[in-house]
Amino acid sequence: MADDTSEIFKAGQTALVVPVPEAEPAVRAARERYDPAARAGVPAHVTVLFPFLHASLVDDGTCATLDEIIGRHRSFDVRFEECGRFPGVLYLAPAPDAPFRRLTDSIVERWPQAPPYGGKYEPHPHLTVAQGQDETVLDRLEADLRPGLPITARVPTVDLVVHTGTEWRHRASFALR
Repeated sequence: MADDTSEIFKAGQTALVVPVPEAEPAVRAARERYDPAARAGVPAHVTVLFPFLHASLVDDGTCATLDEIIGRHRSFDVRFEECGRFPGVLYLAPAPDAPFRRLTDSIVERWPQAPPYGGKYEPHPHLTVAQGQDETVLDRLEADLRPGLPITARVPTVDLVVHTGTEWRHRASFALR
């Protein structure tokens, strides 16, 4: 996979993500090597909604609405006990995943023009470790990860990140209650 993330991400794209700093020690090296989002500045995370609105459409009113919607949800604890796969992708599966799904659903209810993954895929909460790799690489990475599981984390916020054209930058955080 190319190191040039401009082929994957576009300037002005936004995403809503739940950072999982507790996972960084276990996944950082693999993500830096095998996940273009990590190389572009996104920490270990579970995506709530990507793509969200173009950055030019995210104003103070949008942020106030996000703050209100996300603030209706309780903070929660999550465990990453298992690895999972999509074709060419290794991820950590959050348990429970229902709180992530509820966050996504509530935001999409307000902004139906921003369906998860542009409507290409059904949302499936996960923490990407590697993508665009063959099964041999994913098998090795999974074997390396397993001894460090489970990873437990608290989810207190959802972050809005914006792609500048070269990297992802944090724009705002919204607290769960």
